[in-house]
Amino acid sequence: MLGITADNKLKRLIVVGDRVLIKPKDPTDRTSSGLYLPPTVQEKEQVQAGHVIKVGPGYPIPAPTEDEPWKETEEKVKYMPLQAQEGDLAIYLQRNAIDVQYEGEQYVIVPQSSILMLERLEEL
Repeated sequence: MLGITADNKLKRLIVVGDRVLIKPKDPTDRTSSGLYLPPTVQEKEQVQAGHVIKVGPGYPIPAPTEDEPWKETEEKVKYMPLQAQEGDLAIYLQRNAIDVQYEGEQYVIVPQSSILMLERLEEL
């Protein structure tokens, strides 16, 4: 069995369904006018940003039914992939996020439907 290093510790995690694992950016502790905000106000902001670390397989698609039920078919689940990709900057709704702490790091898990916008480094 391989040891866990900083490079592979997240490879063991499997994100399920239409969920996305996000590493939240540190919220700014100041407003645009220069006022300092207490941590309780920062945590309750409705819209947050963070980098996508892992994505789930997507939305399950029902298998097509065939006319010949006696044929043995291999039941493989097919998924419609998500728009989010690893490395994207995601703007998401905090109210639907679930806070998770793994290996001393803070992450959030959000459904794809809670992501409002994605910023990708490559051109579309």
